[in-house]
Amino acid sequence: MTILLVEDDPMLAGAVVDGLVDRFQVERAATLADAESALATSQYDLVILDLTLPDGSGFDLLARERARHNLVPILILTAREGVADRITGLNGGADDYLGKPFELDELIARCDAILRRSQGRAEPTITYGALSYQPAARTAALAGVPLALSARELAVLDILLTNIGRVTSKGQIEERLYRWDESIESNTVEVYISHLRRKIGREFVQTIRGLGYVVPRL
Repeated sequence: MTILLVEDDPMLAGAVVDGLVDRFQVERAATLADAESALATSQYDLVILDLTLPDGSGFDLLARERARHNLVPILILTAREGVADRITGLNGGADDYLGKPFELDELIARCDAILRRSQGRAEPTITYGALSYQPAARTAALAGVPLALSARELAVLDILLTNIGRVTSKGQIEERLYRWDESIESNTVEVYISHLRRKIGREFVQTIRGLGYVVPRL
């Protein structure tokens, strides 16, 4: 899952990125222009949008994206908590509205809820055969028995289970596993895929040669 964070405050943006990076790939835009460029060239699962930006209002970005029929979920995150602003944002096509200051856990929970809705999942648990995974709690169990998974194993499991039936490339998994300033060994993804197969089952993940990995639909 890839989130675009549109926020000009570097300290706040850094805190949000640090809070989300274990669960999501997060890209940041500090201006409306940068955000529009990113949205024009990349696909995102969610946009977290500040309203007060150096080159204009986040409402303008929201209106333009909805006018272009871009249905990417948008969560407004702003210090403007007036009822009129909330109504404007929600009526303008925002999926949620959270005022500053905020608790990071609440932001993560709201992101999870929006993403569940966008994927057609009402329940907070992903069930795949005997495997159950709770993204918010970062826990997994097989036939009711908790699985001992490392943070990076959970990161790989998360991206695979939120893309059941869709191929995920090695590069996409690497982006989730490491921050930009960390080196990536050539066989890292293969190692964690092997760990998951050993703990969950050899047929859990299929390798699509030249393309990546997929958890097949049951």
